[in-house]
Amino acid sequence: METKTLMLGTAQWGWTVSREEAFHLMDAWLAAGFRHIDAATNYPINKNPADFRASEHILLEYIRTHGIRDLKINMKIGALDNLRTPDINSSPSFILMMSEEYKRVFGENLHGIMLHWDNRSDVVEVHRSLEALATVQQTLNVRPGLSGIKYPEVYAAANRELGLTFDVEGKHNILHTDLPRYAPLFSADSGGSTPLHRFFGYGINAGGLKLEGPYPAGSTYLARGGNPENVVVTLEQIRKKIPDWNLAFVRPPVRTMNHLGLIFAGLHPAVHGIVLGLRSVAQLKETLDFWRNLEIYDYSDIWKALNKLEK
Repeated sequence: METKTLMLGTAQWGWTVSREEAFHLMDAWLAAGFRHIDAATNYPINKNPADFRASEHILLEYIRTHGIRDLKINMKIGALDNLRTPDINSSPSFILMMSEEYKRVFGENLHGIMLHWDNRSDVVEVHRSLEALATVQQTLNVRPGLSGIKYPEVYAAANRELGLTFDVEGKHNILHTDLPRYAPLFSADSGGSTPLHRFFGYGINAGGLKLEGPYPAGSTYLARGGNPENVVVTLEQIRKKIPDWNLAFVRPPVRTMNHLGLIFAGLHPAVHGIVLGLRSVAQLKETLDFWRNLEIYDYSDIWKALNKLEK
């Protein structure tokens, strides 16, 4: 398996992940040798206005408490609330203001600024935003990025003259992948047959989906509005195949949806990295243990089978 970048997600911090557990996750993440962190102004998106920006505040408190200066934080900006509304601000002045603010508070830990949830279709407006993002890259030395963009083809057209190289975040799991939707950014018109943009998959375990229920009341899957009844067919296919998968080769067995998500994203040649939405240190350690299995053993047969599932 080619080397992939792992990022610790913070979308649940201040919601289903408490401040104390977030601190423990950071301790374990850094102890394991990782530095990439995924964050956003509107995390957690729990529809509680009082928690707007709570996730970043927890992250900043941890950084200041421990005096850390070598993280690689990707910060997504644009969303104006955590109510799941389409309200965004991607104007050049807002991009410059928020980028400078995050550089001030995170300092050397800031790695990238990503435009988040942009639903505009006007190429001229998007081009102006990208000009601002280019200025941010040049003046603050951070990578430009995109996440949750409604019209990637508009961004591809608006970027043709500027030639920015994006980190692109999109959903990528066995139920749904944003890779085809972002194809315009990775086409020949946007940088050649070997694009320089990098795709990072998030939601790899389908928002906390389990191979076997039941779901506790505070589970991430239910908190995000998941309905187990909608995935019965897909899960039944997987359950039938797992015994054969675990007997086919001498390798550690596949036991959870998290394992399958790591295989589905980790072995995809177009996926540069993965955002891990972890809730506990135990889950983090279990995830990293199986990730190391992918580096040693061959799970390509499972990856191929997952891509053929009936959705």
